[in-house]
This record gives sequence, structure tokens and C-alpha cells, in this order.
Amino acid sequence: MLASLPRIVIEPAVRNALVEDLGLAGDITSAAVIPADHRSRLAMVSRKHGVVAGLDAAELSFQLVDPAVSMTRHMDDGAALKPGDVIATIEGPSRALLTGERTALNFLGHLSGIATVAAGIVQAVSATSASVVCTRKTTPGLRALEKYAVRAGGGMNHRFALHDAVLIKDNHVAIAGGVGEAIRRAKAGVGHMVKIEVEVDTLDQLRDVMDIGVDAVLLDNMTPADLREAVALVAGRAITEASGNINPATAAEIAASGVDLLSVGWITHSAPVLDIGLDYL
Repeated sequence: MLASLPRIVIEPAVRNALVEDLGLAGDITSAAVIPADHRSRLAMVSRKHGVVAGLDAAELSFQLVDPAVSMTRHMDDGAALKPGDVIATIEGPSRALLTGERTALNFLGHLSGIATVAAGIVQAVSATSASVVCTRKTTPGLRALEKYAVRAGGGMNHRFALHDAVLIKDNHVAIAGGVGEAIRRAKAGVGHMVKIEVEVDTLDQLRDVMDIGVDAVLLDNMTPADLREAVALVAGRAITEASGNINPATAAEIAASGVDLLSVGWITHSAPVLDIGLDYL
């Protein structure tokens, strides 16, 4: 079962979005047009096929405007959607519903779009043993929410931030003076609980890394043929992770190489928004 994010993680992003929208004068349209005591009921409806994610952020978008708003969920995050599905109904003061509407839909559409893309790539590689993971290519300030959406779509998370694990990339190697020196410094500089992964883009580099030993190898922009050879070379001594040019069209062939993970930045940096509307009942 998908675990919800704590409110303390979600609230800052939602609060900032509302402040950005309300500005210094608030929702002047709703204040002028809608009587203060008017109440409404709205339905949150999917316009397309997809996977829903972000209901907590959507609900909070209304409740931070007015705690009197209530939302009844008819689906949970991670549920498959088809056009016309009623995801939730929202009731409360009309001004609050109209004020929070765009922020709620922005979060829900964006996060559902990520969940939908993640689910598509997970499905594309379902005949293999590979898992799909996201990257740090996230919208600043929204990483926890976007990585949550990946999980809602059936994907997994790579490291959340620079402090999670060591990932030695090409510039680290260049500045350290070689891959061996970079790995030596990493092993000496972090605790026993911290995993070490090294990025390589050639089989020769991979051989050098495996002679030293690490927890995982990031096989960057390799062809499917090279990936197969890399998997054979590693022979289970480290986790193998493919990266570069992975999308729904290429994922299946890359996963068939036998790698353990597909690292897909496309999930978070290029996912289209899922069209979800809010209809007056």
C-alpha cells in the first residue's frame, strides 16, 4: 500500500503556491462576485486515462484557504483513471473552493501526469526483472511530491538528495584524478551505511571500477549490446543501473539487457500534465 507523505512535508509547497496566487490582495474576483455565505459542491473529474496522484496536496489547497472545506475521495492515489471518473467531491464555502481550485488542480494534474508516465514505463518493462527509478531531475521545491508520484505510478525512487548516497560521476573522477582515487576517497570519507555508486560510460571504465569494488554502477548512455556485456561483466557483484535516453519507446529494449534498474529522468522532467477538471454540481 502506498504510504502518504506527512503533512509537514506537503504543506510548505502548497502554502507557497497559494501565497503566489493570492498575492497582496487575495482572490478579488471571488470576493466581488460570490456572496460570503454561499456554499457549493464540486466534482474533481478525470478527462483522460491515467494514474491519480497528489490528492493530499489538492485537499490541502482548499483547507489552507478555509478549514470548513471538506473533500470526499472516491479514489486513492495510484488508482487507474479513465475519462469521466469522479476522483473526489469537494464541499464548502464557494469563495474558498474557487480560490483554491487552480492550486489544487495544478498539483493534482502535475503529479498525476508523473504517476501516469511512471506507470507506462513500468508496464513497458514488466516482462523483465528491471525496476524503474526516478532521478534528482525534479522541479525545485517539489522533489518529495514528485518522487511520491513516481511511487504512485509503480516506480521506485533513486536517492532523494546529495546526502543519501555517494554517486561518483565523470566530473568527480576528472577532478579527483581518476576513478580509483575517487572511490578510495569516497570509501574513506563516508560511513559504513552509505552506498557507493560510480558512473561509467565505457566497458573499460567498468572493468576498472569492478577491480576496485563498489555497491552499484551507473551505465550511462550505453547501447543495449554494451549493456548486455556490462551485465555479464559485473556478474552480480554490484547493482547495474542503465541511464540515458530512456523513455517509453526505448525502455523495453534497455531493460531486456538484464540491468537491475532503469534510471529515468524523463519521468519527472518531461511528464505532461494529466487533464483533470473541477465541475460544479
